[in-house]
Amino acid sequence: MTDEPRMNSDRGPEESSAHTLVRLADVALELADPADDVRGRKVVDRNGDQVGKVDGLIIDEAERRVRFLEVGSGGFLGLGEHKQLVPVEAITRVDEDAVHIAPERTQVAGGPAYDPDLEPERRYYDDVYTYYDYPPFGGPYPR
Repeated sequence: MTDEPRMNSDRGPEESSAHTLVRLADVALELADPADDVRGRKVVDRNGDQVGKVDGLIIDEAERRVRFLEVGSGGFLGLGEHKQLVPVEAITRVDEDAVHIAPERTQVAGGPAYDPDLEPERRYYDDVYTYYDYPPFGGPYPR
């Protein structure tokens, strides 16, 4: 998987605003190559420890780029599960069963919490990038 998967859509660019991040499952977009879809795969840290699984992909609707993995961990049958976002820049490799990331499991667990039922502000996404020591997409947050 690359950090720039092609996507198909019946929506034109005039219907999207710049840098609007949305869950892929919530919009009329799909990955052009189904092999790029890592949803449902386990997420493994650099030590080989399982972090969780990819519950979703957060995309930049205007640029049609995946920006974050939505990683779910803990809980039982979906109850009590914690969700974190991990920037796609943290992906070191992808295989048939897993997405391997550079941060350790404890770092992911300590990251900014993510609630898919709330619409985060741009500053939240910048905070996630900063937490993992990656530059924010679209440049630094204007202060």
